[in-house]
Amino acid sequence: MSNSPRVCVQVQSIYIESQSAPDDERYVFAYTITIRNLGRTPVQLLKRYWLITNGNGRATEVQGEGVVGVQPHIEPGGEYQYTSGAVIETPLGTMQGHYEMIDAQGETFRIAIPVFRLAVPTLIH
Repeated sequence: MSNSPRVCVQVQSIYIESQSAPDDERYVFAYTITIRNLGRTPVQLLKRYWLITNGNGRATEVQGEGVVGVQPHIEPGGEYQYTSGAVIETPLGTMQGHYEMIDAQGETFRIAIPVFRLAVPTLIH
């Protein structure tokens, strides 16, 4: 693995109330991820790895090729954005992981995705 080129990952998560069923311990979240290539050469996302942890500490690992069915190429100065989802059994949880990517020289590298929260917004009366 080479020194990772400059790739920046931003995440926003939201609770999808219409698809959730708290009585059945089903909480659905959507997350939108923006991957920016701040380097000088193109990169491609090959694989993803997620660790999803619910509020009871139960962890689920998810890994696979690409994201949302594609392995996007990201040009220098460009970005790729996608939205996906997660279902957990509690109103609060976390996700973290990494992307495996490849640079223009064929070197693979990992980009860490820092932990982010999956949280049902508190109801304000």
